[in-house]
Amino acid sequence: MKQWYYALALTAALGACQQKNEDKQQADSTAVAVAPPIDLSNFDTTVSPCEDFFQYVNGGWIKKNPIPETESRWGSFNEVYERNQKILKEIAEKAAEANAPKGSNEQLVGDFYASGMDSLTIEKAAPEWVQAELQAIEAATGKEELLQQWIEQKKNGSRAVLSLFVMPDEKNSEQYAIYIYQGGLGMPDRDYYLKEDEDKQKIREAYKAYLTKLFRLSGSDETAAKQAAETVFGIEKALAEASKSRVELRDPIANYNKMSVEEAEALAKPFSIKNALTLAGAAQAKEVIVGQPNFLKAVARLWQQTPVEDLKLYLKAHALNNGAPYWHHEFVQAHFEFYNKTLRGQKQNKERWKRVLATVDDGVGEALGQLYVQKAFPPEAKAKVMEMIDNLQYAYEQHIKDLDWMSEKTKEEALKKLAAFKRKIGYPDKWKDYSGLEIVRNNYWQNVKNAHRFEFERQVKRLGQPVDKTEWFMTPPTVNAYYNPPMNEIVFPAGILQPPFFDPNADDAVNYGGMGAVIGHELSHGFDDQGRQYDAEGNLRDWWMPEDAERFKERAQALSAQFSSYEVLPGVKVNGDLTLGENIADLGGLAIAYTALQKALEGKERPLIDGFTPEQRFFISWAQVWRTNAREEYLKQQVLVDPHSPARFRVNGPLSNLPEFHEAFGCKEGDKMYRKPEERVKIW
Repeated sequence: MKQWYYALALTAALGACQQKNEDKQQADSTAVAVAPPIDLSNFDTTVSPCEDFFQYVNGGWIKKNPIPETESRWGSFNEVYERNQKILKEIAEKAAEANAPKGSNEQLVGDFYASGMDSLTIEKAAPEWVQAELQAIEAATGKEELLQQWIEQKKNGSRAVLSLFVMPDEKNSEQYAIYIYQGGLGMPDRDYYLKEDEDKQKIREAYKAYLTKLFRLSGSDETAAKQAAETVFGIEKALAEASKSRVELRDPIANYNKMSVEEAEALAKPFSIKNALTLAGAAQAKEVIVGQPNFLKAVARLWQQTPVEDLKLYLKAHALNNGAPYWHHEFVQAHFEFYNKTLRGQKQNKERWKRVLATVDDGVGEALGQLYVQKAFPPEAKAKVMEMIDNLQYAYEQHIKDLDWMSEKTKEEALKKLAAFKRKIGYPDKWKDYSGLEIVRNNYWQNVKNAHRFEFERQVKRLGQPVDKTEWFMTPPTVNAYYNPPMNEIVFPAGILQPPFFDPNADDAVNYGGMGAVIGHELSHGFDDQGRQYDAEGNLRDWWMPEDAERFKERAQALSAQFSSYEVLPGVKVNGDLTLGENIADLGGLAIAYTALQKALEGKERPLIDGFTPEQRFFISWAQVWRTNAREEYLKQQVLVDPHSPARFRVNGPLSNLPEFHEAFGCKEGDKMYRKPEERVKIW
């Protein structure tokens, strides 16, 4: 599915089985000791701040915080996550014991959690669950019935064939539209299928072994399972060859192709888009937005040329993969071995209760979120963040007005967009209505499927309706933040409003270097290489004077080149084009937050704290947000699929461009963190 919002950290959010993360604490029985805003014991003073600022601020912390066996990386996001997990566990366990009224938040959370923790029932029932999924696909007698099974699996959460979803129309942000996007792969990216380096070849063999294991666990003998795995891999490789790269997917104009349903039908024939939409409950759709027409053509060719029995194997593989994290222990272990151990280097699976909590958050996150904010979100935090956003927007306004490379006409449009930014803090003003969602106490897999189907059908029902501007795309207990282009909004869940990001008891410098830079980061996403293409109303529209757009691209390309020079591991470098939007947001966010800090400090005393000036503490605060230990496997995957640069370069990269940083720490020519004025990139 298209990434509709630009998050602070893609790998840091609480929910679904592979990608989500963290949250919030308050003084109660689950509270833990909170470290000082800046802990000097985390420093490595053997390193000069002008040589490697990330190591200088975080070297001590890295040394005393090895990666736990259950993690592929360990950092500040994980620390917050662990604090928050204790609160969520207490909430879920209490809800599970409450015998709450059907449909209440407590019942949805409690029964979902209890069903996932009931391992004895899962172990006993899972073989029947598995066979039920396979038998439905096997019963199909032709490709029309297989299309129906594909939609059924799609409703259950499967990623087979392609993505089909409803979101605001990017060129008419007041209305919902149905999107058809590339997908259908079992591995995270097309490059895992196509690159011929030794590392990818090993991963491909591990993936085939995983597919073989899935078929073996579902009843096939070894020979049949291996053949099935080869068949599935061949289909996925063909889809990979037709897929755009992650960099190509970052072009919103090229990936917006609105057409009538009849035109899409002709493009995809004999894979019937009309029938698929009818089966999905979207028969009323008159138009669709096809992200990648050539991919849809490739699906059509595959659907036509591939024998029915091979397509069945493909759909079965995706059904098995979709259910594996929730079934009996052999499926769970097989899924872990490939996706977490092979791809990310994780040594042990997380405890069951953490995995179940993540699933609950993914399925009924706003029910869990309501219980969470009642317990753990102080209202005063919202007011403080509102004040910070006011200051950051004012600073951004000044920066735009002072730009020497942008014409007055484009500035006028940029300021209009900035003024139109909507903000959401903590939790939704209007909570999601889960009426009609059936959650039972004794069938975990059915609950997972019901939650997926509820969300799929909720989306489809919105077609033809005005866009709900109150909707959130992260749950309240998430340690992350995002900018959403079609709604032109910045969103900060309750989970991120805590140390080290935000501390109401810390000095301004720490909060502006942490939460202030996070706010600036999300504001800057509205003006990065993708976000800048959306106007104040959230519509994909070119509001730039041509010469200004060219000047922007020149600066953006220089930043891309800087980051592409950073070596993460021997022979492995950052992809500056893939990470460009996040790098622009980091650089712009820091520059804006620094200006906002100076405004906040006006008329105040500026004492040294821990021996550091406010300016120094500002930059230290940013660096400690990104303290991270990561396994090699994790870093290799991050560089390939994640639009965020590795943590070290999110610190050192933008700071090397800021003269304010050089001045604060006395960095000079010859120091590694120093860039000559003519080599620095300044966009916002």
